[in-house]
Amino acid sequence: TSLIFCYFEHQFWKYFFLILTIGFSFLTIGFIFSGDIHGQYADLLRLFEYGGFPPKANYLFLGDYVDRGKQSLETICLLLAYKIKYPENFFLLRGNHECASINRIYGFYDECKRRFNVRLWKTFTDCFNCLPVAALIDDKILCMHGGLSPDLTNLDQIRSITRPTDVPDSGLLCDLLWSDPGRDIKGWGMNDRGVSFTYGPDRVSDFLMKNDMDLVCRAHQVVEDGYEFFADRQLVTIFSAPNYCGEFDNAGAMMSVDESLMCSFQILKPADKRSRFI
Repeated sequence: TSLIFCYFEHQFWKYFFLILTIGFSFLTIGFIFSGDIHGQYADLLRLFEYGGFPPKANYLFLGDYVDRGKQSLETICLLLAYKIKYPENFFLLRGNHECASINRIYGFYDECKRRFNVRLWKTFTDCFNCLPVAALIDDKILCMHGGLSPDLTNLDQIRSITRPTDVPDSGLLCDLLWSDPGRDIKGWGMNDRGVSFTYGPDRVSDFLMKNDMDLVCRAHQVVEDGYEFFADRQLVTIFSAPNYCGEFDNAGAMMSVDESLMCSFQILKPADKRSRFI
């Protein structure tokens, strides 16, 4: 494992700029989508066991790979290794925890310092600052970690985000990583997280109609069944860390999209329960 980390420390930058050139991550269809992992490495391996290890399956991860769980280093190193090995089949978006000010507090910094050194954490920070923040599937499915923004009207605004960059406290980039859907609101509302906004079903419908899209796919929130629809199935939340932090009885899920853009879900129950397909 230490040899892998050393390789990453010395070789990352040429792959950072490879990731950087992906830009808005225009992807082909036929992908498995995964939500938050949060250092739950054993569950990440289960996800690959069920969905197929790369390159037998194509993957798009929606962010939040580190923090909270006990094995953030194994988690992010495996994901980055797959990105390096299969750059055309494996994609990683940035989550709000791929940010120094957040993972400095919620576990990743301490794990790097305890097991290796602070320099390694800084290397990962450089990596996270280069990750793409959105993906567009067949011009119809828009993917990001958090959600919509009152500053977002067209996709060129996302394409114009320059990297490497830290995550600001407000604005478009912040919202793409932090915002949440709100069932009981219309328009935009305050977010209980103290960061970004919540958005009502009307904002989802309006954005999709204006941009000729069918679905927003995001992560960022624990949902009981691992996935949850919103706004008349125009938005879906995917969360892939079952039994989150050992404190929740939630399932995890991953979503598959076939050539006709039909979505299906595989549910990962906590480790002592069997997975099931729907």
